[in-house]
Amino acid sequence: KVALQFFGATTTYFQLGEEVRRVAEGLRQAGVNAGDRVAIILPNCPQHVVAFYAVLRLGGVVVEHNPLYTSTELRHMFEDHRAKVAIVWDKVADNITALPSDVRPQTIFAVNMIEAMPMHMRAALKLPLKSARQSREKLEGSAPGTKQWKSLLKFAPLDANHHRPTASDLALLLYTSGTTGSPKGVMLTHRNLEANARMGEEWIQPGDDEVIYSVLPLFHAYGMTLGLSISMVCQARLVIFPTVDVDLMLKAMKKVMPTILPAVPPVYRRLLDEAESRNISLKGIRYAVSGAMNLPPELVSEWEEYAGGFLVEGYGLTECAPLVACNPLNATRRAGSIGVPFPSTDVRIVNPDTLEDVPFGEEGELWVRGPQRFKGYWKREEETRSSITPEGWLRTGDIVKVDEDFFIYVVDRIKEVIITGGFNVSPSEVEAALRQHDSVKDAAVVGLPRKGGGETVVAAVIPTEGYAIDQEELREHCYGRLTRYKVPRKVFEVEDLPRSMLGKTLRREVRKQLEEKYGEQ
Repeated sequence: KVALQFFGATTTYFQLGEEVRRVAEGLRQAGVNAGDRVAIILPNCPQHVVAFYAVLRLGGVVVEHNPLYTSTELRHMFEDHRAKVAIVWDKVADNITALPSDVRPQTIFAVNMIEAMPMHMRAALKLPLKSARQSREKLEGSAPGTKQWKSLLKFAPLDANHHRPTASDLALLLYTSGTTGSPKGVMLTHRNLEANARMGEEWIQPGDDEVIYSVLPLFHAYGMTLGLSISMVCQARLVIFPTVDVDLMLKAMKKVMPTILPAVPPVYRRLLDEAESRNISLKGIRYAVSGAMNLPPELVSEWEEYAGGFLVEGYGLTECAPLVACNPLNATRRAGSIGVPFPSTDVRIVNPDTLEDVPFGEEGELWVRGPQRFKGYWKREEETRSSITPEGWLRTGDIVKVDEDFFIYVVDRIKEVIITGGFNVSPSEVEAALRQHDSVKDAAVVGLPRKGGGETVVAAVIPTEGYAIDQEELREHCYGRLTRYKVPRKVFEVEDLPRSMLGKTLRREVRKQLEEKYGEQ
């Protein structure tokens, strides 16, 4: 069966298994042992899937990173996890080779995405044309000081008797933005990953020919689970897209229609609008599973009327690998709800102040317990203890309520993390970058509701005496320090910020004031 499809080029499950074993042996020869961290900094591509499972087969620990992160953002995380080896997109390899020698991995393998494309596309990209050259420049880089990924495929497959990791061994580190501004490494075990994959399999009840579109980034918890574990467990065909490109998706649908489409509300909105304008059918997509941000009910009705399949909302967090709850994939689903808990998942609704269960139907903090709950935060025992109770409950920081049929509705977040485009943004991290500019005396960063779901990152800024705030200059300043999606879309100049008696900025009040004054963004 076809396991992976990339611009039409296919990889069977047999070929995938063979490549995983060869790369595992290559990494072993490069010094990777059980427990060693291996950083993966790749867009969605077949090599990403192979690298992920090769590291896991050795008992190593995968550390996923956003390939668009700046070197400044990456440095903190590499100082934290100390990866021995990195597998990097050649286009961004400079961000890793430029790290200080005491932080830089011993060995860096550079991946050329073009090598995974079909032969006719590789040939077209070599043509002596300006358009071909420009396309090549977007897709590849020279990556000096690295070894080539394809050198790993020259090894004989790893010995079948090589020691296998146990269920309780650490498999993956995913960094998540906290309100402190310092990303924390979420430790997920092999049991966490497989339990979540089996939950997804039970929910989907897969047929023999499932096709899943891998549109969400594989370095993100949601994209990883649907693209790297659930798809494999369901023996599905994973159609891989390097970026969220609606035009590419619609072209791919002409050859192979997805039966399952995991995405976020803005992607569904754009896909629906384009399909309608071009008169392209979306029939065949049985399940569209939305996560990472709130799903507008009106989008659900529009999608289901046009596509014919179900569009449902689910809920998760990185600390749960990430699946916690989802709407049933049938007519009992409820728009506006995040559904009911997955199998083997227990939930409680608790008063965050008294830590007592709230009466049925009232608002409280969502607590979760199950086999997908993470092991803890990497090297952060105190924060782990504050997040996981002695009885094993994870405090999610989300305020929810439950209706009479046990469907869960998210009301608010205790944490001040902003969700934009499905990614978490720490306000503190963005505020720290803004304060580095001479014109900024103080700043508060919040998320304002966005039409179609999710939030827009905005900043309320107090100017330094004698300075004027130049919005575009501040944004350019941030681009050098932050990934693009973290940079505030708008900067609002204010005289002061609401503060507590202790002088702490009250971001909730900032958000409320900006929302009342400027509304949706």
